[in-house]
Amino acid sequence: MSDPKNIKRRGLMLVLSSPSGAGKTTISRELLKHEPDLSMSVSATTRKPRPGEVEGKDYFFISKEKFHEMVENDEFLEHATVFENSYGTPRGPVEAALSAGKDVLFDVDWQGTQQLRDKAKTDLVSIFVLPPSKNELERRLRTRAQDPDDVIKKRMAKASDEMSHYDSYDYIVVNIDVEESVAEVEAILHAERLRLNRREGLNSFVRVLCGEDE
Repeated sequence: MSDPKNIKRRGLMLVLSSPSGAGKTTISRELLKHEPDLSMSVSATTRKPRPGEVEGKDYFFISKEKFHEMVENDEFLEHATVFENSYGTPRGPVEAALSAGKDVLFDVDWQGTQQLRDKAKTDLVSIFVLPPSKNELERRLRTRAQDPDDVIKKRMAKASDEMSHYDSYDYIVVNIDVEESVAEVEAILHAERLRLNRREGLNSFVRVLCGEDE
């Protein structure tokens, strides 16, 4: 007998990228509050734990030797080295979540997103968050960090470089209002969950509906 409850869903990998100050972190936090089937990806890193950081929650803390071994064994979906410390997304936990119908949220830059796309293919959904204006982005950076002018200029230059890759993403959200932006990201997530290629068991369900398997 045809039962829609037998239609299962493969999870997806949701990437949120943005320049610093555009609101990506705030949107991510709100999204995680509203979506119980969504969890934040946990990266592995070779740096030492900071006070208060928890193994397996904030990061997987591993040695440089172990990190290199995982790279050699293709155990990362993406990885990079920043200021002598290496960071990477272990493939195993993400694959387990997707197979269980759970979604995983990623906070990575353009290069990390490209690596994920190469490995994840159709499992990946990417969103780039833009600020409403250059002046607003600069205002947010100054208000948030209280940095000197030379640091702000460097961050604005980096932001321009990051924003130039906007067309590599599936969706664009212009963060004028945080609540509206969260709603837009949720709408994207809900629609992507219904994509045909993520609906496991749908073919069998439809065949029964059409009388082919009776």
